[in-house]
Amino acid sequence: MLLFFTLGLLIHFVFFASIFDIYFTSPLVHGMTPQFTPLPPPAKRLVLFVADGLRADTLYELDEDGNSRAPFIRNVIMHEGSWGVSHTRVPTESRPGHVALIAGFYEDVSAVAKGWKENPVEFDSLFNESKYTWCWGSPDILPMFAKGASGDHVYTYSYDAQREDFGAHDATKLDTWVFDKVKDFFDAARNNQSLFTKVNEEKVVFFLHLLGIDTNGHAHRPSSREYKDNIKKVDDGVKEIVSIFKHFYGDDGKTAFIFTSDHGMTDWGSHGAGHPSETLTPFVTWGAGIKFPQNVSAQQYDDEFLKEWRLENWKRRDVNQADIAPLMASLIGVPFPLNSVGILPVGYLNNTGLFKAESMFTNAVQILEQFKVKMTQKKEATLPFLFTPFKLLSDSQQLDILRKARSYIKQEKFDEVVSLCEELIDLALRGLSYYHTYDRLFLGINVAVGFVGWMSYTSLLIIKSHSNIPKGTRKEGKKPHCLLLYSFIATGVLVACFLMIQACPWTYYVYCLLPVPIWYAVLREHEVIQDLVESLLTFPWSHFVAYLLVFTLGIEVLVLSFFYRYMLTAGLIVFAGWPFLTQLWTRAKITFLSWAFFSLLLAVFPLMPVVGRKPNLSLVMGAGFLVLLLSLAVVTTLGKRNIKLVKDELLVLLLQMLSTVLSMYVVYSTHHSLLKKEGLPLMNQIVSWATLASSLVVPLLSSTALSQRLASILLSLMSTYLLLSTGYEALFPLVLSCLMFVWIQVEQETLQQPGVSCKQKLTSIQFTCNTDIAQFRQLYLDDIRRAFFLVFFLLTAFFGTGNIASINSFDLASVYCFLTVFSPFMMGALMMWKILIPFVLVMCAFEAVQITTQLSSKGLFLVVLIISDIMALHFFFLVKDSGSWLDIGTSISHYVIVMSMTIFLVFLNGLAQLLTTKKLQLCGKPKSHLM
Repeated sequence: MLLFFTLGLLIHFVFFASIFDIYFTSPLVHGMTPQFTPLPPPAKRLVLFVADGLRADTLYELDEDGNSRAPFIRNVIMHEGSWGVSHTRVPTESRPGHVALIAGFYEDVSAVAKGWKENPVEFDSLFNESKYTWCWGSPDILPMFAKGASGDHVYTYSYDAQREDFGAHDATKLDTWVFDKVKDFFDAARNNQSLFTKVNEEKVVFFLHLLGIDTNGHAHRPSSREYKDNIKKVDDGVKEIVSIFKHFYGDDGKTAFIFTSDHGMTDWGSHGAGHPSETLTPFVTWGAGIKFPQNVSAQQYDDEFLKEWRLENWKRRDVNQADIAPLMASLIGVPFPLNSVGILPVGYLNNTGLFKAESMFTNAVQILEQFKVKMTQKKEATLPFLFTPFKLLSDSQQLDILRKARSYIKQEKFDEVVSLCEELIDLALRGLSYYHTYDRLFLGINVAVGFVGWMSYTSLLIIKSHSNIPKGTRKEGKKPHCLLLYSFIATGVLVACFLMIQACPWTYYVYCLLPVPIWYAVLREHEVIQDLVESLLTFPWSHFVAYLLVFTLGIEVLVLSFFYRYMLTAGLIVFAGWPFLTQLWTRAKITFLSWAFFSLLLAVFPLMPVVGRKPNLSLVMGAGFLVLLLSLAVVTTLGKRNIKLVKDELLVLLLQMLSTVLSMYVVYSTHHSLLKKEGLPLMNQIVSWATLASSLVVPLLSSTALSQRLASILLSLMSTYLLLSTGYEALFPLVLSCLMFVWIQVEQETLQQPGVSCKQKLTSIQFTCNTDIAQFRQLYLDDIRRAFFLVFFLLTAFFGTGNIASINSFDLASVYCFLTVFSPFMMGALMMWKILIPFVLVMCAFEAVQITTQLSSKGLFLVVLIISDIMALHFFFLVKDSGSWLDIGTSISHYVIVMSMTIFLVFLNGLAQLLTTKKLQLCGKPKSHLM
């Protein structure tokens, strides 16, 4: 069985990894020729301001007094340049946003997890194509563009990472630092001949990354005074920097300025998903080569922003974020970034029709180059008779369009050139997507076949080893087994040869060959299949259809809960009424009334808002007081039952109560310290980390009696959970644990079945008794319900207070008791532990259910595995590769979540066994207690 679980874990890792090869492959291709406009550029230098985390509406709208928060930028819109909204794509995070701005392409959705500091792949960028680039700003952003640049011409200046503190007194200092360093730089350039010569070259870029707005948004939310005041300071800084450039270069009219943002921010201070507040960012540009403001009487846009911002009379030109890179390249006359998929927004250019036409032609050729390289790569790796080219853009069509465009340029039909090039770009981009997803169907079918085979084999293993289905008395024949083996070996060899001829990556061998041994193992169990068929034929068809419908409905509810959290509420309401539809409630009315009450109470949480909730310290404190009352109740209950508590166990309870009190104090103290902008107190930080470290050790000091150990686990984990809570979610583990404890009692009441011994009192059950294999029984149909309950409760623990499938559900305020300095991986690990705590509580309760029902953990775990895999197969087919990026990213994340849950169930099962069965002694001597 250990071998089975090991193989199962490896197979699930393969299924999990397959989604990255199918949907998360890099869009980059290499081997293109650089393309640039052959005409003199309008600008010698470009200044790029990126205000990290700045929303379009917050910049453009007027304040309560009718004044602009950014008067200089608004003056530019009205008198100097052009403006619009830049539309970003998911994930709306700093790294993908800056890559789109500076390199002109959208990284795959998984790029957000690849790190902020370095390039996971080499790519071309505007900085790389420039003569020189100087950058100032965050150490999380600048290095990735410097590392990707060829030669030594990209210079970066970053502040220390410790400055990125969400609890700092004044986050605007991050932006002030950048402005001060730029001023110092130009002061130094006046006295340094070598530097003076460099900054006066052509094709030079200056990049100012301004992180203060993003930091204030995370710490105080975009509606806060701090966020809005930071915009004013950035506006003042931009105005000063523009003045410095004009003075240094003698106002030569050869400087182009661009002001934009990498992403926006939700009202609750997060980003990462596709809410308009995250995807709509400002874009303002002025200076050399930029069209002056254009007054209009009416503009056609679906939104009402123009009226809200009072900018309806100034021409608005929206762009996609990747379009900014070719615009910047065109302005200073450098080659378009090789992997750019941006379309030059010619409406922003103030130049001749010839320049616009040539620039658009260059843009089309640059994207067409990528299409040609991608097609060639795919054609060389596919057998000729299997290769299906992209029919909408053949070689002859490419030549025809390019010749026609060149002919229009000679005839000075510049508008026709722009239109024709846009058509060619659209076809080339569609072709790029076609070849990028060329193998998707082939790989998907192989993974799905492996999935179905694995579930079939697991089902047969359950029937063979853990069910009471009658076994036949057939004789085992060796010849069919040998023939079967040789057939599958031949199939595997043919598949391997097919892949080898096409020079496929090694991962393709894994996905295509894995189903072969899996289905061989399935067909080897042909006798078990025959026994199953014979048993089903004797089973009443009406009952079979009814069970199948209920099981299917249950699976669909689980799947739908990923899309609609209220399905969890509906499921819990059904759970609450379930005992009353049977005869169970007559045996123990109090138990089943408690079950109904806590099911309905837990059903409230999925109806609560996922994100956007404001911090509510009183609810966190209330949860802490309930934990203290629960501690007192545990002592009182044990005393009434005449359970003699030894000194060590009393000490454990007191330690847990003290830990709860300290957690409440730390939450309260940290909250008020951050409100006063005094930062995170060091003592609070020490206490928080100490509480986290001890939360998994203290329960091991308590008794292994079922009720005592479960209470101890809850009390210890709640101390950590309080430190990670900001509102109503602090109450969630308490209600969930109460329902779990009642679930254990409910499952005891369902034990009146043939072959199951009489139930024990919970107070007499020890967690250590699960080692007695002789007590294990076979699986019954009711055990499928128990497995379903476990999966449902795990999903409730997962989605009960939030939707992890959406990145912007994370509230950084949750980790402020532990750290406030920006550390994405540490913060992510803390929030992941917060998510896992309810999981651990459910798994510990499941351990108790297995003991009280005398059920083999392996048999029931296999049923859970099948349910999870059926869900995973659902999401595998629901993955989208078209539509909005939010839809695509969400569908992929659902599959990743289910597969992660399946894999983590093994880990969580082991952790639950450790927490429930292990016992540590404080003084080295075994202590005993009377039951």
